Amino acid sequence: MANSTPTGVNNLARQIVKDLVPYASARSSMSGGAVWLNANENALAPSYQLDGTFNRYPSCQPKAVIESYAAYADVSPEQVLVSRGADEGIELLIRSFCEPKQDSITICPPTYGMYAISAESNQTAVNKVLLINNEQLDLAGIFATSPKLVFICSPNNPTGDLIPREQIIAVLEHFAGKALVVVDEAYIEFAPQATLANELANYPHLVILRTLSKAFGLAGLRCGFTLAAPEVINALKKMIAPYPIAEPVAQIAAQALSQAGIAQMQQSVATINALLQQFIAFAETQSGINKVWPSNANYVLLQVDNAADCVSSLIKSDILIRNQSSQLGLSEVVRVSIGNADEMQRLMQAMQQYFSNTDSKERVSA
Repeated sequence: MANSTPTGVNNLARQIVKDLVPYASARSSMSGGAVWLNANENALAPSYQLDGTFNRYPSCQPKAVIESYAAYADVSPEQVLVSRGADEGIELLIRSFCEPKQDSITICPPTYGMYAISAESNQTAVNKVLLINNEQLDLAGIFATSPKLVFICSPNNPTGDLIPREQIIAVLEHFAGKALVVVDEAYIEFAPQATLANELANYPHLVILRTLSKAFGLAGLRCGFTLAAPEVINALKKMIAPYPIAEPVAQIAAQALSQAGIAQMQQSVATINALLQQFIAFAETQSGINKVWPSNANYVLLQVDNAADCVSSLIKSDILIRNQSSQLGLSEVVRVSIGNADEMQRLMQAMQQYFSNTDSKERVSA
């Protein structure tokens, strides 16, 4: 029998696989804890029922889901693709429009990490043009690049800022006929007035990413959407797997996108927005918090004296938040997802204790 060792298997892997640093998701990088406020999930979880048997393959693009989302987003069904989360939408766009070792994408850090990782795994170069003051696009820097895709996250993760609409329009104008401009609206339900979906008719190279993971409270479902011109959607359909959406996923997604499901989501958003403002008001009173970013999503970015120590201290209280200090353009920052009322009360008590203790230690050492 042949000697099959891990070393031998590793030698078979592509070089890009050996070199790639994978995305460190909140769930994979942290474990334990009783209060999870590190992954921008919706703690106000809805409940759904499944019906039927599952011995048949599902539709590649379930009609009920496509039509429901098209109606919700006010676009035509031909402009909608459903995928395994918005992450698959990112991957499909890069695989469909970027030639490996030839093309590039442009991203604007600090921002969502999967744009770069998906590009690198497809041997596509990444142009990084940092945001100005972590909130506005560096238009001159972006215009100096020659990408196939430009990714703009708004509301931006992890800062929570809305990218000014006029700046996104300027990017669309500049790259007409040159590149696709991809606006990631994963958190748009928390700031619906900022959507660019109503510009799809004006800009055929505009692509919008959406998800059910955040406001709809269905992160475990892994169901996302790409909104774009039919020509873009048809290109993505050539690259997508034959059965990307499992039948149980399709059933629950259709329920979530019903009139009752959308109303439930909107009530959830109202509750989260109220808890968000309460937490921001609390954070602004804490002497150990040096900056509180304004947020248009279900999370808040905070600058503290020692991010690693703050995260570690809260872990001892069974509370998980996320250290985002490794992001380009950021230093000593933590991101706090907004949980339910009880979780936020527990977090504020633990934070108040931590910053009070830290302040006392500093006074003693001085």
